[in-house]
Amino acid sequence: MDANAIKKRNLIMFPLGTVGRDMVYNLVTSYLLTFVLFTHRLTAAQVSAITAIMVAARVFDALNDPVMGNIIERTRTRWGKFKPWLVIGILTTSAVIWAAFNIRLQGWSFVVFFGVIYFLYSITYTMHDIAYWGMVPALSSDADTRNQYTSRATLFAGIGGVLAASLIPMLTAGSNAIGGDAVTAYGAVATIIAILAPLFLAFTVFGVIEQRDCNADPVPPVSFKKIFTTITGNDQLLWISLIFLVQEIGNGIVLSGVGQTYIYVEFGYEGGLFTIFQMVGMAVTAFLMIAYPALSRRHTRKKLMNALMAIAGVGYVLMLVPGLLLSAGNGVSPKFILITLGYMLANIGQFGFYLILMISIMNTVEYNELEHGSRDEGIIGSMRPFLTKMASALTVAIANITYIAFNIIHYTNGIATLEQEANEGLITAEQKGAEIDALLQGVARSQSVGLLLVMTVLPCALMFLSFVLYKKYYRLDEDEYERICRELSVREAAKA
Repeated sequence: MDANAIKKRNLIMFPLGTVGRDMVYNLVTSYLLTFVLFTHRLTAAQVSAITAIMVAARVFDALNDPVMGNIIERTRTRWGKFKPWLVIGILTTSAVIWAAFNIRLQGWSFVVFFGVIYFLYSITYTMHDIAYWGMVPALSSDADTRNQYTSRATLFAGIGGVLAASLIPMLTAGSNAIGGDAVTAYGAVATIIAILAPLFLAFTVFGVIEQRDCNADPVPPVSFKKIFTTITGNDQLLWISLIFLVQEIGNGIVLSGVGQTYIYVEFGYEGGLFTIFQMVGMAVTAFLMIAYPALSRRHTRKKLMNALMAIAGVGYVLMLVPGLLLSAGNGVSPKFILITLGYMLANIGQFGFYLILMISIMNTVEYNELEHGSRDEGIIGSMRPFLTKMASALTVAIANITYIAFNIIHYTNGIATLEQEANEGLITAEQKGAEIDALLQGVARSQSVGLLLVMTVLPCALMFLSFVLYKKYYRLDEDEYERICRELSVREAAKA
């Protein structure tokens, strides 16, 4: 098969593989905490313990990413170094998420179980996540082709995320909940996603043809020193890692549960409302992902970032001002429409930043090769998920601190009690809905405004900080990257 045919095939098979993976990621990252809070009656101590578990597990997970990257670098099989870990990782992840949402415990026994299952998820998801994104540099070294792989994979990841984001709240809260209660509904949704994830990743496992030159190289030793020196010896990787971390913290706050809780307390406990909020907010980013390769050929990354920052700033203002000045109303009110449109604009900026920063991390592979003589794709490729998980740990902490500080857990506990009673047949779904509506009438304005400020002002400030740092400290722009690639080509020709 010639190179052009391989490229066409890979551009289909590689991105398809991540649809199910990102449904898993969305389920756990955006809805696990919501599932816990809205189906389990927890004390402040238990919520704090769960917060500590999630933060500790994600920090552990983040630190484990470079180790997994080093293990992948050592892997030598007839199927390459990436695909074995794709298979092992996705099958074990599916088993773990099924257990997380279907084994029913309460109180401290649930907290202990949650700790075990969450650490297992951290380990198993890392296996296929590092392998999947680490494969990108092995598909092509051409900048434009790599942009196509990255943007298309990000697009399909977004499709998986949007499918999960649109269906999960609709099927788990309110009148459309599967089985009439959130306990049953989350178990069913987790089962479906656990089946779909391996099926989608099979496209990548069986369809992608990657470069396997590494099989001829000697196996590098497992070395924490190698991980440390690769990361710390690459100044551009260090800067872009800090920038990416800051941006991802801001990007993750709305979907950490804060946004969903705000929609419920302000506009009513109906999953369809949050589905609309997310669908409108995220669907427009699909255009950006499709158009990015063409945009990147016409405009530099830093010029694109100027426009994206401005769009996001307008979006956050459009969320904040109506949120402060307009009355809520029930359902799809003018206030809800304006906040949703604002989130759409903010998301254009945030997802555009995410795409640019992800490509910027990958481009440090060639910089590393120029400076140190080795590409270290697995280790460098592990930095994106490493940083995403570190950011996720901090957004979980931000969300739970917000819930405790504004006493939101009083209302989530009330909803959890009613969901459990509906699951046990003690009340009907209609009675549950009416009692939840009555409960939410007690939410004070200061509480809903607190949620609004956390999901608007903080993300905007963090995005702006990442914008300033990128423009000042990241040097691998388009011209510099091309120069590095030319110099590497000259070196290869001299060796031949």
